[in-house]
Amino acid sequence: MVFVVISLSLVLLFLSLPIFLVFGIGSSVVATQGLDLPWSTLIQIAFGAVTKQVLLAIPLFVFAGLVMLRSGVARRLVDFAMALVGHWPGGLGVAMVITMGFFAAFCGSILAAITAVGAIMMPQMLRKGYSAPFTVALAAAAGLLEALIPPSNAAIIYSALTGVPVSDTFAAGVFPGLTLLVILILVVIVRCRHMERETRASLSHRISTFREALPGLLTPVIILGGIYSGLLTPSETAAVASVWAIFLGFTIHRELTFGGLWQSLQGTAVTTAVIFSIIAMATFLSVVLTYTQAPQKLTTFFIEYGVTPIMFLFMVGAICLILGTFVEIVPVFYLTVPVFMAIAMSLEVPLTHLYIVFTAFAGLGLLTPPVCVGLYTASSVINLSADRAFGSAMLFVGVGIVYAVMMIFLPGLATWLPAALR
Repeated sequence: MVFVVISLSLVLLFLSLPIFLVFGIGSSVVATQGLDLPWSTLIQIAFGAVTKQVLLAIPLFVFAGLVMLRSGVARRLVDFAMALVGHWPGGLGVAMVITMGFFAAFCGSILAAITAVGAIMMPQMLRKGYSAPFTVALAAAAGLLEALIPPSNAAIIYSALTGVPVSDTFAAGVFPGLTLLVILILVVIVRCRHMERETRASLSHRISTFREALPGLLTPVIILGGIYSGLLTPSETAAVASVWAIFLGFTIHRELTFGGLWQSLQGTAVTTAVIFSIIAMATFLSVVLTYTQAPQKLTTFFIEYGVTPIMFLFMVGAICLILGTFVEIVPVFYLTVPVFMAIAMSLEVPLTHLYIVFTAFAGLGLLTPPVCVGLYTASSVINLSADRAFGSAMLFVGVGIVYAVMMIFLPGLATWLPAALR
């Protein structure tokens, strides 16, 4: 049954059907025709999946990020980053990576982060002589920071699937996210060391840009402080972040308009509909897996053949890398996490470590054709054909694979902080 589901889903995928239909049609046909399950059971399970309280944080964090985008926060973060590192080798590229890291700390949407920061930084980089394909690939690669640095939609979805507290998955992404940030900065410095440098900013300019960016920089403090102080749940924290974003836009920066607020609501509705339709349809696959006992059989197979935790994580990474080439990170999670979670627990692999390995490998799909949504989004910002950036993207794919392998051998980066904060 599982083989039939996978085969049918692959056929539908190559027919270019939307991902939620690939999940829904393939799994529902097998569930209703092969396993004789009634439609009412599938609908009830799908409804239960999309009404989990933890998932309420996704649209709220997306909304907060989109409001921040229209409140001038991204521009102020760029100015601050430029004042700090603009004079470094490849300073504009380094500033874009750092700004992406800042923006990741309060925005729940990878594509929104690429658009917000890229629209400001990428034209500047082109004017200074940076290669357009390299600029696009760098923006797409930096978008992976959004999947690691909290708050992250990937972390929320992983928690909904595994039962791991969101506070733990958020904490698990901090050090791996910062590690990736440093690696990307080093790549830019080496790759762009011959580029013309910007003038070093004066101390007074750095202070003034910091003052302007401070309200935005306080957002992660509000988000993470509310969660780890125990005062707020992730959903409540996301609601507070949304209110703070509106207050910041209307009162502090005074750049948010009612038209911009309406556009943010529309963008949130579209993004939420896409994510939740995938979640609803992906539960059909989980029904097939449950009734066929595929996770239990795979667990027995792995144990009987003496697979070690490292071997298991490499297999997980290879599967996520292949799947991430064809589908986005959310459906990859719903395809793989329910199966591999049971195996990880039997092999005593911490679920927070598994989360980072999943995200690191599956997130490379932002750069790998044919889907490569990160590359297409970054290309659209400067009206460049995405295929022109494929060559430069391979550099970051290679860097990303090295980084993901590092995460396999350095579990402490993912497990230490969650344990320390308990």
